[in-house]
Amino acid sequence: MDNIKGALFDLDGVLVDTAKYHYLAWKELADQWGFEFTEADNERLKGVSRMRSLEIVLEVGGISISEEEKLAKAEQKNERYLEYIRRMDASELLPGAKDYLYRLKERGVRIALGSASKNAAFILEKVGIADLFDAVVDGTKVAKAKPDPEVFLLGCRELGLKPDECAVFEDAEAGVAAAIAAGMYVVGIGSPANLGAANRVVGGLDELAG
Repeated sequence: MDNIKGALFDLDGVLVDTAKYHYLAWKELADQWGFEFTEADNERLKGVSRMRSLEIVLEVGGISISEEEKLAKAEQKNERYLEYIRRMDASELLPGAKDYLYRLKERGVRIALGSASKNAAFILEKVGIADLFDAVVDGTKVAKAKPDPEVFLLGCRELGLKPDECAVFEDAEAGVAAAIAAGMYVVGIGSPANLGAANRVVGGLDELAG
């Protein structure tokens, strides 16, 4: 970690907690279909694409709809989610996130975002840290969702670095698996019980920023 040249961060659960807004938006869809979508169910959506998330929600409810309906419902969910995140500001950064990003910048470490979210760049602007990133690789740039390593390998390329020169910060099992597949050092953010495959696990970036 002391010798890394690049740092790639997931967004949800690492820098900000937008998972709660995803959950509320998906839950509203489930309510419309007449079934309960719990926070435990929502854990399955961490780190996966919007369309795959919709498929999981439909699986939970035992619902079958056409491909055309799926596109419409995914868009409906995203519009509701956008209503929530438009209200975001710097107060929604997770503890230590901004301080740790500044520490990395001071060391000359290049910083990228590696997120499945198609709204990632917008969220970085809303919480006031967009200028700290040298590259943003999000759902608009990648075709394969984590655990495929595409998002992190592309992030490395955009930083002009090799995978073994970079560390990834992830809160989801799929993200940790993607980083390992990419050949990068992985810092898990959360519980060792879920992220045991990471090289190191911390509760939050505040543990690294202090």
